[in-house]
Amino acid sequence: MELAGNVAKAFYSINFVWTLICGFLVMFMQCGFAMVETGLTRAKNVSHTMAMNFMVYGIGMTGFFICGFALMCGGAAASPIGAPGPLGGIPVLDGMFSLHLGGFDWGIFGTKAFFLAGNGYDAGAIVWFLFMMVFMDTTATIPTGGMAERWRYISFFVFSFFIGAIIYPGYGNWMWGGGWLAELGLGAGLAHGAVDYAGSSVVHLQGGALALIGAIILGPRLGKYDSHGKPKPILPHSIPLAVVGTFILAFGWFGFNAGSSLAGTDGRIGVIATNTMLCSASGALAATIYHWIFYGKPDVSMMCNGMLAGLVAITAPCAFVAPWAAFVIGLVAGVLVVISVYFFERIGIDDPVGAISVHGTNGVWGVWALGLFADGTYGQGWNGVGYNEYLGVAGRGVTGLFYGDGKQFIAEVIASIVCITWNVVMGGICLWITGMIVGGNRASDEHQTTGLDITEMGAPGYTGIKLEEVR
Repeated sequence: MELAGNVAKAFYSINFVWTLICGFLVMFMQCGFAMVETGLTRAKNVSHTMAMNFMVYGIGMTGFFICGFALMCGGAAASPIGAPGPLGGIPVLDGMFSLHLGGFDWGIFGTKAFFLAGNGYDAGAIVWFLFMMVFMDTTATIPTGGMAERWRYISFFVFSFFIGAIIYPGYGNWMWGGGWLAELGLGAGLAHGAVDYAGSSVVHLQGGALALIGAIILGPRLGKYDSHGKPKPILPHSIPLAVVGTFILAFGWFGFNAGSSLAGTDGRIGVIATNTMLCSASGALAATIYHWIFYGKPDVSMMCNGMLAGLVAITAPCAFVAPWAAFVIGLVAGVLVVISVYFFERIGIDDPVGAISVHGTNGVWGVWALGLFADGTYGQGWNGVGYNEYLGVAGRGVTGLFYGDGKQFIAEVIASIVCITWNVVMGGICLWITGMIVGGNRASDEHQTTGLDITEMGAPGYTGIKLEEVR
């Protein structure tokens, strides 16, 4: 009994340390986001863009600490799916508000661990909070790119709190907190229910959908379109900054995806990390070649967005697909991001950094790719389905359309539709409320012309040089 206790303690300790270290890597990705977004915008707005990426960490965390984590994860142990076993099952997170429909209880939101107090004051719960928090921070920072160069800072400040406290946790509960989308397998017979290993939808599609509704509500930047509605190029001020930021993000993504195992003891983490690497490379490769062929020259910003698109796309299926499939998923993502960037620009939606296309379009592709390419070699018993056998095969895990289970693809399509709908509707409502509170979301034409560094932050981001030299 003493030996068994020591082994269990070592098992959970390894998983705690692994999860924390990966969480630290994901936190450092905030630096990469700040550099990418700032590099792809103009020199007169660098302080403003950097300040959004900096403070979204503290603002979003505050909302997530107060109620976001409780709403998202506070009922995980009460769900038939259960809270994560690698962290001990966290039985204290046992409060779930559910709706009883069709003889099944469908989880809607958690009710325990507000302020990490009471049941939330638990070692396993707090490790999970840290990891989930840095994921939420990624979602919250994505709109700062899609809405850059015309978003009032006070509006950003309030809206980011809404993301951490309400918007992100809602869909997050349904997918990762034991809620109804994950329960589609048990309750409705849709394969393993909606599955998203590391967040193509929970993190990236949510952020992309929020960037989309935000960009629509704010409208395009002053001077982006001529009198006939034709888009005009607004050049980034620092491609080197964007490239370095992209590599920081790619590095942190190993923590993002492999860390979502919540277990250093999981033998699949090497496959996950390799799939992540392969998909990032093929995404960059495809975006570069596609842009070169169809637009005459390779574009460095598209190379960066191609790599990020590949990373977003592999985030959901990274644990469930073979390396060859990961490479193919990245090739599709790299082409998709280029097509998507120019599509949104043509229809009048101004996205300075391509956030909607990188995270939104490829967030959809990521969960769909899981529903297509998952080969059944991993995920036995996922979401409580098929503990003994699945599709008549012992040990078979999450299985996509190409390997015999079309219901998994249906579950992923449902999840993507729900994710977009939730974030567009709730994001629109919260941004409208924010505008009412602060007296408007969009910076004036005068402020946009002068630059938000001077008008919003009170000082230029670059001093001692003329802005024209870095525009």
